[in-house]
Amino acid sequence: MDIIHDASSGPTQPETKCAFCEIAAGRAPATVVSEWPEVIAIRPRHPVTAGHTLVIPHAHVVDVGIDPAISACTMAAAAELAAELPAANVITSRGAAATQTVYHLHLHVVPRRHGDGLPLPWTPQHDARHTRGPR
Repeated sequence: MDIIHDASSGPTQPETKCAFCEIAAGRAPATVVSEWPEVIAIRPRHPVTAGHTLVIPHAHVVDVGIDPAISACTMAAAAELAAELPAANVITSRGAAATQTVYHLHLHVVPRRHGDGLPLPWTPQHDARHTRGPR
C-alpha cells in the first residue's frame, strides 16, 4: 500500500505527544498485531472484545476526513484483518460529536459473535429489565 500524499491536503505532521505517532514510530510500547509499510495494527489497552485491534497510519492524520489516500490505505489494512474474522465491526469516528477522543486516525476492528452483548454507539441502549421484540 503506497500513500501518495499532498502536503496541502491537511494536517499530517506529528502532534506533540501524540500517543499513536509514538507507537507507530516504535518509541512507545504496544502489542503489534500486524504491520504494513504505512500502517500498524495494535491491541488497544482496553479491548471491548477478544481480538479487538486498532489500525493506525504512521502519518499523523487527525481523522478519516483529512487525507483520503491515507484513510484508504488504513481501511485496506483493516479490511485485511476483518477478512480473517467470521463477523466484525470496522469503526472510526470523526469529531467529538461522533465519539472521537484520540485525534489521530484509527480504525477499530472489533470481532463479533451473536449474543456478545456489545452495543454499538448508535444502537439503542436498553435496560436489562426491558426486552425488545424482533426487528
